[in-house]
Amino acid sequence: MYVIIGIIWLVIDQVTKFWVQEGMSLGQSIPIIPNVFHLTYILNKGAAFGILANQRLFFLCIVIVLLAVLWYFRRYIVAGDAYTKLGTTLLVSGALGNAWDRYYLGAVVDFFDFRIWPIFNVADIGICIGVVLLAIHVWRSPQGGEHNG
Repeated sequence: MYVIIGIIWLVIDQVTKFWVQEGMSLGQSIPIIPNVFHLTYILNKGAAFGILANQRLFFLCIVIVLLAVLWYFRRYIVAGDAYTKLGTTLLVSGALGNAWDRYYLGAVVDFFDFRIWPIFNVADIGICIGVVLLAIHVWRSPQGGEHNG
């Protein structure tokens, strides 16, 4: 089931990015709720907030390392709770979605623009939710968080 969720998340990410690329000009901003939420098409060559711009190979290597680490822990993930499984699923799906863009476009397509936060995409949402779910798992586990005594 989690593989299906990951594939669906990845497809939604790529379809929305394709839609933005085909329907908007680079730099174009469409107000959905003026001064609150816009669709703004940018190509981000860095990470969040544009840091480490033009480090395409570095970011692709990070995804490869992430996948290798997750492969190493695959038995733990598969045996884990829903937070672990869904968190890992969304993290991997988001990382692959943005890696696809970096590999094929040299930058990540971003478009959700809340005007008070950096512009982001569906893959970024998956990465953030995935990290939060994994953090909840660690916090709730007997080996981590407040449960250590």
